[in-house]
Amino acid sequence: MSYDANNIFAKILRGEIPCNKVYEDTHVLAFHDIAPAAPVHVLVIPKNAYSSFADFADTADASAIGSFFESVQNVVQHLGLQDFRLITNNGEHAGQSVQHFHVHILGGKPMGALLPE
Repeated sequence: MSYDANNIFAKILRGEIPCNKVYEDTHVLAFHDIAPAAPVHVLVIPKNAYSSFADFADTADASAIGSFFESVQNVVQHLGLQDFRLITNNGEHAGQSVQHFHVHILGGKPMGALLPE
């Protein structure tokens, strides 16, 4: 899948669409999801253009990958979460709805099974 520079997260990064920002550093922007699936539901997006996790893993260098996940940990700490779920969807059949790599941080309640039984 190719990167669409007009996806909603790209527009948020450019300041064209507002967000409820939680955290920002040189590598990521983190903000509250507009349709939360848990009491805490924050999206973490890299500031560079990657269409999916596969694109990120295939094209980002090791330093960028490490910096991204270090930033994700910083967001978790900023949120004060001890127990949380980290989710990323890769591709349409996995439920990826925005073609910009992103991680969901979900917490604030018992999360139960990963998938419905």
